[in-house]
Amino acid sequence: MEEKPTRVLACGDVGGQLNAVFSRVQSIQKKAGQFDLLLCVGEFFGTTPEAEAEWQLYKTGAKKALIHTYVLGAASQETAKKFPGADGCELAENITYLGRRGVFTGVSGLQIAYVSGREAPQEPAPAHCYTAKDLSALVAPLTSSSKFRGVDILLTSQWPRGVWHYANNPEVNTKFCGSSSVANLADKLKPRYHFAALEGAHYERLPYRNHLILQENAQHVSRFIALATVNNPAKKKYLYAFNIVPMKSMDPLEMVKQPQDVTENPYRRVPKDKTETLKTGFSVAEEEEPAPQFFFDLSKSQGGPHRGRGRKRHLDGDGRGRGRDQQHDGDGHQQPRRHPQPTGPCWFCLASPQVEKHLVISIGSHCYLALAKGGLTPHHVLILPIGHYQSVVELSSEVVEEMEKYKSALTSFYKSKGERCIVFERNYRSQHLQLQVVPVPLDRCTTDDIKDAFTVQAQEQQMELMEIPQHTELKQIAPPGTPYFYVEFDSGEKLFYRIRKNFPLQFGREVLASEALLNIPTRADWKECKQSREEEEASCQRLRDDFKPYDFAWED
Repeated sequence: MEEKPTRVLACGDVGGQLNAVFSRVQSIQKKAGQFDLLLCVGEFFGTTPEAEAEWQLYKTGAKKALIHTYVLGAASQETAKKFPGADGCELAENITYLGRRGVFTGVSGLQIAYVSGREAPQEPAPAHCYTAKDLSALVAPLTSSSKFRGVDILLTSQWPRGVWHYANNPEVNTKFCGSSSVANLADKLKPRYHFAALEGAHYERLPYRNHLILQENAQHVSRFIALATVNNPAKKKYLYAFNIVPMKSMDPLEMVKQPQDVTENPYRRVPKDKTETLKTGFSVAEEEEPAPQFFFDLSKSQGGPHRGRGRKRHLDGDGRGRGRDQQHDGDGHQQPRRHPQPTGPCWFCLASPQVEKHLVISIGSHCYLALAKGGLTPHHVLILPIGHYQSVVELSSEVVEEMEKYKSALTSFYKSKGERCIVFERNYRSQHLQLQVVPVPLDRCTTDDIKDAFTVQAQEQQMELMEIPQHTELKQIAPPGTPYFYVEFDSGEKLFYRIRKNFPLQFGREVLASEALLNIPTRADWKECKQSREEEEASCQRLRDDFKPYDFAWED
C-alpha cells in the first residue's frame, strides 16, 4: 500500500509579513484541510519597524505559527543579523531556521536539500552568502551513494540561471536573473520540486526530464516553481500547495512516469558565453546534435508529379530551409534561415524526424500547414511554426505575419466551400504551438451561435471567457509562459481564458463537436477519430489539391 502523501505549502519572500502569511495559511487549511509543512524561500524577515514589531510577537510567544514552518537564511546584509549563524536553529515556536546549507529529512522520509542566501562574489563570504565549498559539501555526500536518485525538494533563495531554456519564459530580466551555481546544483541533485524566490515573480516552469532519451534509464521529472513576495500589489502567486510521497516510498515505475508537457533538461547545454560557465566545478553536458538531415519534396513524394506549378522545399536537420526561405549576408551570399530548435523529440518541428510528413499540406518560409490527425472534419487543419515555438505570444513578427497569411488563405478557401473559419489555440500541456483551424458550414449556425456555445460551455465548467478588445494583441494580455486558451471567430472577435488548473484538454473540439454546432459529439476526442496511414495520405492529397489555388507558398 502506498504511503500517505505529505501535504506541503511553499511560500515566497515573506519580508516580515508573518501575520499575512499565517492568516492565508489558515484560510487555505479551512478549505483544504491540514498541511504538514510550510517551507519559506527568499527573504523571511523584513527591515521595517512594523516587521520587527510583528516578529517580536512570535519570538516572545505572544503569537504562535499554526504550522511547522522552515525558513531559509538571509539573502541580504540587512537581514543577516536576524540569524544566529550558519547552523540551523529554532527561531520561535514552530519556526525553524534550516541553516546556510544542508539536508533536512522529515519523519516520513521526505528529503529536503537547501541553500540559503546569494552566491558569494569572493572569499571570505559575507554572512548572507554561500560559497562553492558549501555547494560541494552539500552535493558530495548525497551523490557519492550508488543508490542516489535525487532529492524530493530543493529550496534555494536564488533562481537557477537558465531554468527558462526550452520552456515558457518568466516575467523577469533573464539577462541578470539567477545563479549558474544554483543551476548546477539543481542538475546534480535532481529535485522533484525546486522552489526559489527573490525576483518578485511567480513562474512555474514546464517539468523537465533528468535523463537522455534512449541513452539513459528513465528518471523522474523535476519541477521548478518561483514564488512572488507575500501580499504583492500585483497579486502574483506567493503560496504553492502540493502533496508529495517521499521518493524512497514510491513505486519506481510510478516515479519515472513522464508527463505530456515534459521538456529537455535546461541545464545541460553549452554556455553561450563565459558568464554562464559554472563556478562549482561541475561539468555541463554537451548540447545535443541537431536532428538528422532529411529531404522534403512536396511536388513529388508528397504531391504527385509536377503540374507545371510549384516548388521544392528542402529542409536541413537544424530546421533551415533552402528555397524561398533564404537570407542574404553583407556580401550578397545566400544564408539559410535558422529556426528555433527543441533539444529533444518534438512531433511538430518540421526538421524533426518525428514529424509525420505525410500530413503536410503546404510549407512556407516560417510556417507550415498540416492535416489535423483525427480531425473534426475533412478540412480541419493545423497551422504550425517550422521552428520550435510554444505559443502565439512567443512568435517573432515574421512568423506572425506568415501565420496571418495562412489564416487569410484558409478563410478564402473555406468561403468557397460555404464554410466559416474558427481558429483556436491551447497553450497548456503542449510543447509546440498548434493553431487549430476548423471550418463550420455557414448553414449550420451563425458566428454568434458559435460564440455563445463557447461562452456557455465554459461557464458550465466554471470558466469565464474574456473578450479581447479589437486591435489588442494576445501578447499584451498573456505574457510568455502564461497558460491560456483562446478562440478567434470569422468576425475577428476573440475570446480568451487564462488557465489556472485542470483545464479540459479537448475543450475547443468538444464545443465545436457539440449538438449546437457541428453535431458530431463522438468526434470530440481526436484519438477516437484516427485513420490508417493510407487513409490519411489520401485525405491529405485531396486537401492539398483542393487548397492549391489558395496556397501562396506555391509559385509559378
